[in-house]
Amino acid sequence: MASTSVSLTLPVLPLDDEVVLPGMVVPLDLTDAEVRGAVEAAQAAAGSGSGKPRVLLVPRVDGTYAGTGVLGTVEQVGRLSDGDPGALIRGLGRVRIGAGTTGPGAALWVEGEVVQEHTPEPLPGAVTELIKEYKALATSWLRKRGAWQVVDRVQQIEGVSALADNSGYSPFLTVAQKVELLETADPVARLKLAVTWLSDHLAEQDVAESIAKDVQEGVDKQQREFLLRRQLEAVRKELRELNGDGEGEAADDYRSRVEAADLPEKVREAALKEVEKLERSSDQSPEGSWIRTWLDTVLELPWNERTEDAYDIRGAREILDAEHAGLGDVKDRITEYLAVRKRRGERGLGVVGGRRGGAVLALVGPPGVGKTSLGESVAHAMGRKFVRVALGGVRDEAEIRGHRRTYVGALPGRIVRAIKEAGSMNPVVLLDEIDKVGSDFRGDPAAALLEVLDPAQNHTFRDHYLEVELDLSDVVFLATANVLEAIPEALADRMDLVRLDGYTEDEKVVIARDHLLPRQLERAGLGADEVILEEPALRRLAGEYTREAGVRTLERSIARLLRKVASQHELGERELPFTITEQDLRALIGRPHHVPESAQDPAERRTAVPGVATGLAVTGAGGDVLFVEASLADPETGAAGLTLTGQLGEVMKESAQIALSFLRSHGAELELPVTGLKERGVHIHFPAGAVPKDGPSAGITMTTALASLLSGRQVRTDVAMTGEVSLTGRVLPIGGVKQKLLAAHRAGISTVIIPKRNEADLDDVPAEVLERLEVHPVTDVRQVLELALQEAELAVTTAA
Repeated sequence: MASTSVSLTLPVLPLDDEVVLPGMVVPLDLTDAEVRGAVEAAQAAAGSGSGKPRVLLVPRVDGTYAGTGVLGTVEQVGRLSDGDPGALIRGLGRVRIGAGTTGPGAALWVEGEVVQEHTPEPLPGAVTELIKEYKALATSWLRKRGAWQVVDRVQQIEGVSALADNSGYSPFLTVAQKVELLETADPVARLKLAVTWLSDHLAEQDVAESIAKDVQEGVDKQQREFLLRRQLEAVRKELRELNGDGEGEAADDYRSRVEAADLPEKVREAALKEVEKLERSSDQSPEGSWIRTWLDTVLELPWNERTEDAYDIRGAREILDAEHAGLGDVKDRITEYLAVRKRRGERGLGVVGGRRGGAVLALVGPPGVGKTSLGESVAHAMGRKFVRVALGGVRDEAEIRGHRRTYVGALPGRIVRAIKEAGSMNPVVLLDEIDKVGSDFRGDPAAALLEVLDPAQNHTFRDHYLEVELDLSDVVFLATANVLEAIPEALADRMDLVRLDGYTEDEKVVIARDHLLPRQLERAGLGADEVILEEPALRRLAGEYTREAGVRTLERSIARLLRKVASQHELGERELPFTITEQDLRALIGRPHHVPESAQDPAERRTAVPGVATGLAVTGAGGDVLFVEASLADPETGAAGLTLTGQLGEVMKESAQIALSFLRSHGAELELPVTGLKERGVHIHFPAGAVPKDGPSAGITMTTALASLLSGRQVRTDVAMTGEVSLTGRVLPIGGVKQKLLAAHRAGISTVIIPKRNEADLDDVPAEVLERLEVHPVTDVRQVLELALQEAELAVTTAA
């Protein structure tokens, strides 16, 4: 058993995350202030005596001192191998630390008791076996590390305590394990701990060596397999040469498929390079599957497949006219394209400078005017394949140009897939909703479309997945959009713009009669002779039940009518055949939703009071009628200035300021009582406040509303106007004249005021619309007021 008998007073030499056991000799760096202080204190205490300076080596883990230290003697002070000052200290025995005390130097001094260890003599058999086991384990571990000299030293140690403390040299022991060895006073218990830890470490080493051996064996196996496969391929190559290129393996041989395919020369060279890579790679390599997928894609593309265009120009125009009413601009453009293609082919100019005669058209117009369905009609008229590519909501640039082949699940872009789906190099590709393309951190798809839609460079289009040139110069691209401003300017510049501004009421009736009604009769399970929809009923549906540029809502109204009739017939409430007249509409689908302003009671019209004018605007759904209301505040409220409401943009707000400034400066000339404008607040409101509005074209409308308010003269109900106003009263040109006149026609307006400089735009307006509208081109606001304001019945000196 251990007992304490000797007390000592020693300077403390702390060891951070390090443990020194008795019998160990360690060098310590004197550049550490605490180490140097402890050594100097020990030297000062030893004085000139013959004894060596003594210190107490105490482990310090996370700032906490152990309860047991080691008595150490300073054997030598000098230089370490790196040139720094150091001291060589030998551990002698364990010391149990007591209370702190004082002593010379800057070190911490403590009192301690030497732990006396007693080993039974002679050693029991169990202890002897434990010693043999430790030496055997230590010898095995040291031999693996190649430390043969240390093996002899360990074999020469006889004492149990010295043998157990010798394990402190083991590098695999943690600081906590070494501290446990230090604080264990019983030598036999220490030796048992050392044996346990050493055997666990050897077991872990055996597992690690086994794993490393298995890995190495796997690598060797793969290398052998690789060499054998290379040899097998060499043998197969020799056999193919002997057997006439191996007809039996042609189905599975990519080289044979590439050589047999009708590919362009550069594509063939790239494909053969990939075949060579495939022949060099192993079956387990992921690169092999990537190459096979790429080769399959290349071989499936119709590199030299082209459909013959139908050069019957008259027949193509008849197809377009039969499938779509109106839309003369786009029909003319397709007819012109076919005529030019025919003449180029006749004169041998099909390919000029490596480019073929493709086309890139942008069909811009409100929803429901037939932009998407027009693509199929164009393909039908030209005798080409048709493919639709939906771009709405696409945000990834790789959707257009494809993914790099290194990515898992890489695919070619939508353009290449469209060509592959069409099976020819000259299809009609409809890029639907090109104005709905977005952009984020994955790139800008609209920027990737620049090369696709540029006739000057799309004959050498490169997809990221294919990485070979693809000729798109013979493709007819039709891009559809609702709003031209949403298309990037650089992209819009590469396309021929064709505007589809909406249908007239007569065109809607024709479309409904010839296209919509037969389709909805079939969907409702009705025969053409069972339900007959009279033309006046169709006209009222188009004029009062719907108000749109296109015909989608009109088709839904027709479908609703037919469903109602079919339902009543099944319930036994109505007999077939049945003819739907204009008077039957209200009973079947309810009251009209859009009654023209001119059809309302004069007292209920919006312009029945002074200060309200009718304007014309263009929205994403086509043209529309816009009302402007103006009022003057009571002078007693003191609310001077201009107030604008209706969710207006900056340009429209500035137009209101210009209109007010013009009336203030020219009121006397116009015989308007403008003296009160400075003291009274002016409020201009645009109804439908939830809809954002902007643009300068409501300038003359706001001016007319303010003039009506000041003069007390009402604005004529049948008059609508559009135009920008200047500070001098000039009426400046605006855009969207055709759409605005179509909207005025739909709303029952009979007189329209436009800027004089927009008179040339009337050529685009259908003749039947112009016949029903009285259009007045004007250059000055004074002309607008003469046309728009009613004659005053009484002289008005102030505006109420």
